[in-house]
Amino acid sequence: MKPAAFEFARAGSIADATRLLAETTDTARVVAGAQSLGPMLNLRLAQPRLLIDVTGIPDLTRVEDTADTLTIGACITTANIEDQCVPLRGLEALPPIAMQIAYRAVRNRGTVGGSVCHADPAADWVSALCALGAECLIAGPTGGRRMPVEEFVIGAYETTLASGEILEAIRLPRLSANGRLGFYKVCRKAGEFAFAIGAVLNDPERGQLRLVIGATGGRPIVIADAHGLRNPDGQLDQEALARLMEARGIRSRVDRRQKVAAVERAYKQATS
Repeated sequence: MKPAAFEFARAGSIADATRLLAETTDTARVVAGAQSLGPMLNLRLAQPRLLIDVTGIPDLTRVEDTADTLTIGACITTANIEDQCVPLRGLEALPPIAMQIAYRAVRNRGTVGGSVCHADPAADWVSALCALGAECLIAGPTGGRRMPVEEFVIGAYETTLASGEILEAIRLPRLSANGRLGFYKVCRKAGEFAFAIGAVLNDPERGQLRLVIGATGGRPIVIADAHGLRNPDGQLDQEALARLMEARGIRSRVDRRQKVAAVERAYKQATS
């Protein structure tokens, strides 16, 4: 199939993009790499009247490096992360995650911000950023606001972006010297969407043990303090984790087993 007819506008600034979004309410979509939106347009699952290209906005590709955080513009691509084009001090786990996403041609154009805004339950970046405790910087007609990625994504393909708002950047906290991020996904073959995702942040210096279960069919399951899910020997309590998943709506035993396996692999990466 081919997309339904639409108009096209190229925004020159964030203010320009938010103005166009506010003027067209729910009939406009922002487009950057188009690796997620493009197929939806072709299948007519999305039929916007206006596409707003934001790839030429300098603020959306900015990088801010501080001692404690890394802020990347929403249009930074997955390939930029894979190729370490941004300062990854304390975030060295990100390039290997990027390398597992789709294929190089997709990573060359697909943006980190676009993945978060698309909010696919099986998206790697959503789970990884939730584990890190990253936050979204949002711009709108009345000003800016910020919120954690885990609150920004509210369901399958749903976010808290209001009319006229655009994701401007993502701020990632850097880990301490001994901090580790583990990430593992279960899929049929490399590059495909996952059946199960496990992401674990272990930063003993800061007393952090965050655990994320992704590919749930909705928003990721985030356990901000997962210390209670460990056995006395420091290993992950698989039965407790499976019970937690069942209580959060993961009814299939096979699905739970896949996700427990993914989380356990991620936990071992983060604690080894």
